[in-house]
Amino acid sequence: MKNNIEIKNIAIQALQEEAKSVENLIQKIDDDFVSVIHHILDLKGRVIVTGIGKSAIIAQKIVATLNSTGTPSIFMHAADAIHGDLGIIQANDLIIAISKSGNTPEIKVLVPFLKQTGNTLVALVGNTESFLAKNANFVLDTTVEKEACPNNLAPTSSTTAQLAMGDAVAVCLQECRAFTDRDFAKYHPGGALGKQLYLKVEDLANQNGKPAVNSNATVKEIIIEITKNRLGAVAVLTEEQVVGIITDGDIRRMLEKYTDISAITATDVMGTNPKVIMHSELAVNALHMMRENNVSQLLVTNNGLYAGIVHIQDLLKEGII
Repeated sequence: MKNNIEIKNIAIQALQEEAKSVENLIQKIDDDFVSVIHHILDLKGRVIVTGIGKSAIIAQKIVATLNSTGTPSIFMHAADAIHGDLGIIQANDLIIAISKSGNTPEIKVLVPFLKQTGNTLVALVGNTESFLAKNANFVLDTTVEKEACPNNLAPTSSTTAQLAMGDAVAVCLQECRAFTDRDFAKYHPGGALGKQLYLKVEDLANQNGKPAVNSNATVKEIIIEITKNRLGAVAVLTEEQVVGIITDGDIRRMLEKYTDISAITATDVMGTNPKVIMHSELAVNALHMMRENNVSQLLVTNNGLYAGIVHIQDLLKEGII
């Protein structure tokens, strides 16, 4: 059994080995890499990414990254391809085949069929002298000196290099297409990432009531309005314009301070510097403002007029936090 220090050192050594495998890729960004980027940018079809074993898992991640950054892509398992899935490939597609050795039996069987289709074949391979590399139109070299595995057997550094090369391709395509955060949101509408890029304050405020009282409202009226809407606050208005805010904390402090509350009005209780956000702002900006000011709700305005309240619980429910 290894002691704690030995375990930490093993982990550090594995990470250093994998980091070196990625750093070495910098020297392998060559003309073939640039040609692959141009071919994909001009592509009328999809990018088909294939592999077997651990390389197949990396292929699936690369496909997911390409799809989410604007490059239509499909994963095709190399073993399934020779049992019918070759029908996935269409005339205008480009194929990226991922393999460490480039000489696995499945790849050797698959490559001749891929060549017959006439599609551009890219080898993302760890052996530039392999069968796959010699039969590809372009080679993305992911050769590594050794695996992080102590026996130099389990795919570790090699799969890390494959993944990093795939990310490099995706990022280049993204930059070349001027793919923006708005474009990214189109492909992630249901996730927290997408919501940070498109969900507006008004989308949240419109789901809530619009608790409001005038400046002459009594304590009873204020409490009823706060309780009814369950947002922990009420806006104080003069002709639809915000002049203050009263939170449930303000009510508690007022009750502690005064014995007779019969003559107290909203003006006596309200905070006169409420934190306000425009309805058109992104919801994630509301989160930043809440954190900066240590508050749980913000008043929302539209063209200077009161439009509702957004509460931190709204952000929690939408997964923004």
